[in-house]
Amino acid sequence: MSNHRFASPGSIYLLLVYLLLYTPIVLLFIFSFNNSTSLVFPLKGFTLQWYAMIFKNPELLKAVGNSLMIGFGSSLLATILGTMGAIAIVRFKLAGRSIFLAVSALPLVIPYVIFGVSLLILFNEIGIKLSAFAAGLAHVIISIPYALLIISSRLVGFPDNLEEAAMDLGASYWGALLRVTIPICSPALLAAFLLCFTISFDEYAIASFLVGTDATLPVYLFSQLRFPTRLPMVVALAAILMSVTMTVMLFTEWLRRTGQSPARKG
Repeated sequence: MSNHRFASPGSIYLLLVYLLLYTPIVLLFIFSFNNSTSLVFPLKGFTLQWYAMIFKNPELLKAVGNSLMIGFGSSLLATILGTMGAIAIVRFKLAGRSIFLAVSALPLVIPYVIFGVSLLILFNEIGIKLSAFAAGLAHVIISIPYALLIISSRLVGFPDNLEEAAMDLGASYWGALLRVTIPICSPALLAAFLLCFTISFDEYAIASFLVGTDATLPVYLFSQLRFPTRLPMVVALAAILMSVTMTVMLFTEWLRRTGQSPARKG
């Protein structure tokens, strides 16, 4: 009998999925080095000028600064609130817990365009001006569910008898949280922060409604697509962002697995 086997339908399907997902990313990197403003084959040569142009554009650098500021602030606040919510859900038997979980998960299922329009109307009614601050508040709201899920999954596998032992030794409940629970959960906290930061940094739909003149990087990039001569610079920047985002996401997943491994061993 022949040892050769035909590829299974599952393998073919998986291969097609990989091609659809990663072929555009590979082309993005290839064209970022193309010495032409036209994104067509054959390539006209190798160049790094598009990457050099990124650092000579003050408007782009300002947009990067806005995205970093919004991303760091919203991610920090979302992680803190997500931690508080996770502790309340996992450690306490709250009345209306299922309702709280359902409401917390709403930002995951509401389309961002609808969410952005709704917040635009709300902020206009309560007097919050369109700004980086308004976009940051919105990013806190959409990031909390992700932080809540990551930290809750760590707390579920965390033995509460360690907190009880700390309290038996004289620590208050809050002292046990700060000295025992939080340090052990720190990989999950960092993973939640990095994921929230990535979501905020890459988010476009909501920011386009709320930032006003304080354009974030995705908003700025989309505005540059109207100018064909700037398209190669946008492609080069997109390649950088794709590399950074993929690195952060892989590191976040490693942190999440690291944070859960002690519980599995126990």
